[in-house]
Amino acid sequence: MDPFIVSIIVFVLAIFIGFEVITKVPATLHTPLMSGSNAISGITIVGALMCSFSDHFGDVGVILGLLAVVFATINVVGGYVVTNRMLRMFKSK
Repeated sequence: MDPFIVSIIVFVLAIFIGFEVITKVPATLHTPLMSGSNAISGITIVGALMCSFSDHFGDVGVILGLLAVVFATINVVGGYVVTNRMLRMFKSK
């Protein structure tokens, strides 16, 4: 089977499973899970950089790698902003 088709299948399954998992998380657990998500997004950034510099996927790999880096960076920064804001709420005045 073509590696590109396998990659697309894994991507679609990851979207479906991610959506199902996230929708079942209660609101009280959202912020602690965001902290864990930041670590996973850091791994995503490393993997995307490796993919974008690989010659195996050609120009498509570079474009998808760049998009993955951009979206994972947005997720990491947003997660830290939300976590910092939550922690400021619990500081004494």
